[in-house]
Amino acid sequence: MLTPAFWWKRKGVAALLLAPIGLVYGAITARRMHRPGGAEPPLPLVCVGNFVAGGAGKTPTAIALAHSARSVGLDPCFLTRGHGGRLKGPILVNIETHTASDVGDEALLLARVAPTVVARRRTDAFGLLRATGTDLCIMDDGFQNPSVKKTFNFVVVDGMVGVGNGLPLPAGPLRAPLRRQMLLADAIIIYGDSKLGQRVVRMAARAGKPVFRATLDANAPPAAPHRRLYAFAGIGRPEKFFRSLEAEGYRLAMRRAFPDHYPYRFEDLTRLLDEADMLDAVPVTTEKDAVRLPRGIVGSNWSRNRVAVFGVHTRFLEENALGALLLDIRRRWMAKHFS
Repeated sequence: MLTPAFWWKRKGVAALLLAPIGLVYGAITARRMHRPGGAEPPLPLVCVGNFVAGGAGKTPTAIALAHSARSVGLDPCFLTRGHGGRLKGPILVNIETHTASDVGDEALLLARVAPTVVARRRTDAFGLLRATGTDLCIMDDGFQNPSVKKTFNFVVVDGMVGVGNGLPLPAGPLRAPLRRQMLLADAIIIYGDSKLGQRVVRMAARAGKPVFRATLDANAPPAAPHRRLYAFAGIGRPEKFFRSLEAEGYRLAMRRAFPDHYPYRFEDLTRLLDEADMLDAVPVTTEKDAVRLPRGIVGSNWSRNRVAVFGVHTRFLEENALGALLLDIRRRWMAKHFS
């Protein structure tokens, strides 16, 4: 689904009408989040989650944390539910044989970096996680799910929008009241800055939670600077992708937004490419979308190789501190379980 525009604005009529439902939903989710127990994973589990529904940059953050872990001598793996994939798992992702329709787009991106296990029920993954021989698991999403005991919770925040109108679903983007969620967060990772983002930073400071700053930097230009772009994306917040392209100095001839994890069909790609040709624009999309594009017939207008990919990577401003923190998380887990 595409996130409603009113989620990210001041409380309007739609938000006020839905607020009573949001209070009930938020209370139920908060109670579930704080439920004691949870299965003990076979290695320290670092969760990368968010307070809101919709994209906040969890997957590039998880990948960057894996690089940080390696920089201090750790050997990480990933755990994900495989959103958008048909396989329930548990399964170890093979980037040579699995497709996005099998395991989801995020799992394919993660598997390029480190061993990645997909399991719809995360507790079912424990055997495969142990078999990877790694020493730290980074779980993409699952902050609100109490079924697995987390060693440490990073919560990712898009600083440009913060938590939107501050209301729980469906009145706003929050999965549960912010104060209740903040209690379970161990650290905040924030991208960008605005008054909305600063609200979250101030609340984190009052709760004694460390805040790490991050940026999303472009990997390479998707097209020549003078070319106009036909931008399309099926992610949590496509407008964030469009803004990133404009921030790089590109003019957008068209913006096409699809639902998150949208399974592109041949007819979708054909229409997109035809429209881009008519506008004399370069079709461009995200890395997550690119792995969901259908493979076309060589030499035809269906070929997904015609679509440029705007790749980005996370850069932590406090890189050394994050590496040291991950190493300490591993050490404390080992001391607790093997002392």
